[in-house]
Amino acid sequence: MKNIVLIYVIILSIYMSYACIGKIEKKQPEKVKMENQKQEIAIFGAGCFWCVEAVFQNLKGVIKVESGYSGGKIKNPTYSEVCTGQTGHAEVAKITFNPDIVSFETLLSVFFKTHDPTTLNYQGNDHGTQYRSSIFYTSEYQKETAERIIKELNIEKAYPKPIITEVTRFDVFYKAEDYHQNYYNQNKGESYCQYVIQPKVDKFKKVFKEYLK
Repeated sequence: MKNIVLIYVIILSIYMSYACIGKIEKKQPEKVKMENQKQEIAIFGAGCFWCVEAVFQNLKGVIKVESGYSGGKIKNPTYSEVCTGQTGHAEVAKITFNPDIVSFETLLSVFFKTHDPTTLNYQGNDHGTQYRSSIFYTSEYQKETAERIIKELNIEKAYPKPIITEVTRFDVFYKAEDYHQNYYNQNKGESYCQYVIQPKVDKFKKVFKEYLK
């Protein structure tokens, strides 16, 4: 009897081992796929970074969006320092995207259609150099593409006034304070979210509905 019980225990142990291995093997491909997906970075300034973040979070192929500061002259600036307009930084969104799913050209199309690139240092009621329209390119390809599209839009007179978007080589990105991250989704009830950010998100979803996540 003892031998029969022992054999049963051994068989059960082997079965459970194979079952566990099977479960692990089924999970591995998904993990590998996530680790191996292509990633590139785009840095855009288009007024308040809450708005830019909220728009690009909905774009298919975008992996992550972070609000922060770029283009300034001091290290590790705080929000209150940037708000003075004296640091030289722009409020920007750092967009991590998969170029196999969404192209840099599509990102630029969203960028130009969800803010006014003809106004110098302001968007709506947000005034100051920190709200300037800006593209911080991370490669020569991004630089050439941004400059080409701006030229084409100006030739086509897509806007009543010429585009004044700054195209600058990316240097450093400083991530903004935690309470600025994912701001719209966590504060939809606030008036700024309802009357400023929501219309931008609605416009984006209407114009780019085929690109939504």
